[in-house]
Amino acid sequence: MASSTIHHPSNFTLKFNKAFFGTGASSVELLYGNSFKILNFHNTNKKKKKKRLRISCTYSVPASTCEVVGDGVVYTEDEEGKRVLRVGIICGGPSAERGISLNSARSVLDHIQGDDLQVRCYYIDCNLNAYAISSAQVYSNTPADFDYKLKSLAQSFHTLADLAEHLATTVDIVFPVIHGKFGEDGDIQELLEKYNVPFVGTGSNECRQAFDKYKASLKLSKLGFITVPNFLVQEYGTNKSELSQWFRRHQLDPDLGKVVIKPTIGGSSIGVRVAYGVADSIVKAEEIISEGIDNRVLIEMFLEGGSEFTAIVLDVGTGSDYRPVVLLPTEVELQFRGANDLKENDAIFNYRRKYLPTQQVAYHTPPRFPLDAIENIRKGASMLFQQLGLRDFARIDGWFLPNSSCKLSSSDSDFGRTESGTILFTDINLISGMEQTSFLFQQASKVGFSHTNILRSIIHHACLRFPNIASVSGLSDLVPSRSKSSELNKSFPHREGAQKVFVIFGGDTSERQVSLMSGTNVWLNLKAFSDLEVIPCLLSSTSEYASSEDAGKKLDDVRSRTVWSLPYSLVLRHTTEEVLDACIEAIEPDRAALTSDLRKKVMNDLMEGLKDHNWFKGFDVVDEVPMRFSLEQWIKLAKEVQATVFLAVHGGIGEDGTLQSLLDAEGVPYTGPGSMASKLCMDKVATSVALKHLANSGVLTINKDVRRKDDLVNKPINDIWHELTQKLQCETLCVKPSKDGCSTGVARLCCSKDLAIYVKALEDCLLRIPPNSLSKAHGMIEMPNPPPELVIFEPFIETDEIIVRSKFKNGNGHGLTWKGHSRWVEITVGVVGKLGSMHSLSPSITVKETGDILSLEEKFQGGTGINLTPPPLSIMSVKALEICKQNIELIANTLQLEGFSRIDAFVNVDSGEVLIIEVNTVPGMTPSTVLIHQALAEQPPLYPHQFFRTLLDLAYERTM
Repeated sequence: MASSTIHHPSNFTLKFNKAFFGTGASSVELLYGNSFKILNFHNTNKKKKKKRLRISCTYSVPASTCEVVGDGVVYTEDEEGKRVLRVGIICGGPSAERGISLNSARSVLDHIQGDDLQVRCYYIDCNLNAYAISSAQVYSNTPADFDYKLKSLAQSFHTLADLAEHLATTVDIVFPVIHGKFGEDGDIQELLEKYNVPFVGTGSNECRQAFDKYKASLKLSKLGFITVPNFLVQEYGTNKSELSQWFRRHQLDPDLGKVVIKPTIGGSSIGVRVAYGVADSIVKAEEIISEGIDNRVLIEMFLEGGSEFTAIVLDVGTGSDYRPVVLLPTEVELQFRGANDLKENDAIFNYRRKYLPTQQVAYHTPPRFPLDAIENIRKGASMLFQQLGLRDFARIDGWFLPNSSCKLSSSDSDFGRTESGTILFTDINLISGMEQTSFLFQQASKVGFSHTNILRSIIHHACLRFPNIASVSGLSDLVPSRSKSSELNKSFPHREGAQKVFVIFGGDTSERQVSLMSGTNVWLNLKAFSDLEVIPCLLSSTSEYASSEDAGKKLDDVRSRTVWSLPYSLVLRHTTEEVLDACIEAIEPDRAALTSDLRKKVMNDLMEGLKDHNWFKGFDVVDEVPMRFSLEQWIKLAKEVQATVFLAVHGGIGEDGTLQSLLDAEGVPYTGPGSMASKLCMDKVATSVALKHLANSGVLTINKDVRRKDDLVNKPINDIWHELTQKLQCETLCVKPSKDGCSTGVARLCCSKDLAIYVKALEDCLLRIPPNSLSKAHGMIEMPNPPPELVIFEPFIETDEIIVRSKFKNGNGHGLTWKGHSRWVEITVGVVGKLGSMHSLSPSITVKETGDILSLEEKFQGGTGINLTPPPLSIMSVKALEICKQNIELIANTLQLEGFSRIDAFVNVDSGEVLIIEVNTVPGMTPSTVLIHQALAEQPPLYPHQFFRTLLDLAYERTM
């Protein structure tokens, strides 16, 4: 028998039927704790040639029994002897979108696995090397977190063909979630087709045609759709004369005409830029080619005065019978917040706006378009899906141009003309992003699908094309997923009746968008438990206060703050402002009526196809109205229903002890430290003072100088710079708001000119400082809004640069480079436990990719930022790591932390001494937060749903 591998994200025990072996031999080799490999298995007892070896694998989540058959094919059954559908998720890839691919894989994994469906994870690196990885690796922030250690942690395949052969015997169907090259261009599909491996999504030939923007544009035009005029630039050079003629033909000024330059292949707006005139267009097109993004570039007219939209298409047909249904489309609105925001003349829906929560973009589902335009979008996207031969699901993007702004010429027969304007389809996304709040889940939840329901519907529909697994798929109970897993719920005590949990997020600090991400993630993970009723709640922002510091001081005003109890679909937004707008829309009669009518129409269209499928058990998201409370009413309600509050409000009243005090007053249990510890840790200066006496115990503090914003504005900059550098005895400074976190407003200042730029940003209330505005290279610096009244200056601590390479110069392998001159590195570490006995998780070394300060993206945007968890032995010894963890626990217990918190610090890699930066009592809990990586490094590993349940139970037990 050829070697076989069985993967599962949890610990297991093995039980062998010894009667099988006879005189044969077998061995089991552990790969990396979460999977095992059966090597050199053979049976020399000829009389028992056809006998099966049954291996019972007992998992904590979910329970299943695996059968390994002598021909190398692995079949899986549940505890009742029913076949379990085995799904292989493939993520990664060579494109710049591989980090987003990891996010999608994480989301799919979270929402599809269950007693009836087993998931195995695979990863393709940027050099097209293939690996079987543990599900724990999928929770990494970015592939770079584990690229350098893949060979020691994962099972590698010599070739892609070896991977395909492996998949053919160990999974029933593959769900590719590779975005961009090798995922949507037909390559991975061709590989799977060659080895007869069933997979979700469109076939290879159709992918090639739809993924290439130039080919797709020609095809759309041929099919009778209005398209955006474009000009193709090839690698071998651009004919300037021809491009000039194209500009004139489309009434564009050859010197200043505004156009969009984009690669013909690729997604997530990577490489997309705006150009003015022929010369600038050629320069920027050649930049894309020289950067290796693509060797063919498309120049398109810039569509002025229009609105971008995106629409998910779901096929609910049977077999070869297409029945594509377009869900409620989403309007993409670029926004700029007054004179204090940096408005860009060439603003486009770029990578940053797509994947980082920012007020620069807002989404509206359904669009605020005339009804005839919405109907035209749905009709056109459905036609495109069918005529392009797409399968299972896709996302189709385009533009709506009102009649007043449309300057495109077309014939009367072209599709897209409506009474109110013109519809253009521009991009076909064959593997749509699947992050928690992605368009797929936003639009699906609006028409009755939960995350689990829509993903499983897609998988089960794909199974229909393959008779050998269609029957397995058809027997599965669709809606009950991991959330109904009996094994999952056995892991935790079952209480009489569902225990209510209020997850609160939002607020009015600069951290509110990260708070939304944290709250959404906690809510979705805790929904996994059938003994919990989890209600997501938004703490609205307020404009009543002069500054963020004032927001927590007037308790009477705080008690009147608004809290919204949210239905499922309203949580799935990118910003708190969007959530609030959606709440207002939901109770506005005309808009609510329009949404309700469209929802019913889409659901009726869906049911026309879904009623024929025995695996579909119905819609599971109810169309509910949000409920509005004052904070005081909300807390009294929590007390009345005996709810536990899971705090995910970062900064402001959520972290300074105010919210904790109000909950204490009513006896409502909540997660995290108490009010006094929270208040102490919110004040960075007070935190340092409280720890200063621990210097001889290996805990050091950084000298600080606190200045008022008004003093900085009114005093000569050179004098301030001289005073600070003399007092702190340093050449460069680190500046940060006194009571904000998440890297908001944190910058390295190398000279008085840098200080002047920073102070000017405070004075002008800028929302962000653009990249590389200061003397040392840096990324975008998000600024607090409103500006802080107090800022802290510290000496900038120099740490050793750590470089993580995805490949060496010769194109082979991965590597980590660290010179280790200063012997100090920056770490972040979670602490969990009860008052007085806090436990330190394994620290993570933070690696800065741009500049000297971790950006907001690097901390919280999945697919960016590198964290080394646990610290590699090449950097920190086991002994130093243990001393470091002891020092972290000393800090936590001294500050009287409980529940959980996160501590940021510098650590000496030789001695384990810790230099404290700050303590976050309500740390980020986003899907890619480092706390998840650290929980997974525990023995046994704590997966996200288990981790958040542990934190919840600590809060509940505190009041018993």
